[in-house]
Amino acid sequence: MSDFTDSSVPRWVQPGEYPLWGEALALVNRDLAATLPDQEPLRLRRLPSWDEGEDVYVTLPNGEWQGNCLDPSTSDDPVSAVAAVADAAQETVVELLWQAWPVCGEHGVGMHPYTEDEQVGWWCSGGRTPREPAHVPAAVGALDSLVRPRRPHRKERRRATPPAGNGSS
Repeated sequence: MSDFTDSSVPRWVQPGEYPLWGEALALVNRDLAATLPDQEPLRLRRLPSWDEGEDVYVTLPNGEWQGNCLDPSTSDDPVSAVAAVADAAQETVVELLWQAWPVCGEHGVGMHPYTEDEQVGWWCSGGRTPREPAHVPAAVGALDSLVRPRRPHRKERRRATPPAGNGSS
């Protein structure tokens, strides 16, 4: 039986173990739920490092990941933590689910994490014309404000049908 601190065994990161990465992952998972509602939340997983100790990855629920581990220097700064986790999450989703994520609703192109003024948002490169410039449509964790919720049980609105004859000749 392996010990909780045994760094030779892959394991899931426990709540509170990396507080800022955990908070950042919660924001990213909000965006994932808003844009890919059938996808289960991403998780943090510790794996043995090639050097010493362990590396932390953003993984699919089954433990698969793509890309580099999270840089340990990002675990102590909220902005760096959000940027690092969003970038790692995007790499995992894009490469393992084989689809762009997240996608700008206005331009239909994949977005990327972007940091400016101590805020991390999803950056869109814009459209094909100068009238459609690059923009940051939402902060990481706020894509749900851009997505109209699906309402499967909503009654369909029916338009009133005009009467067959209007009485004028």
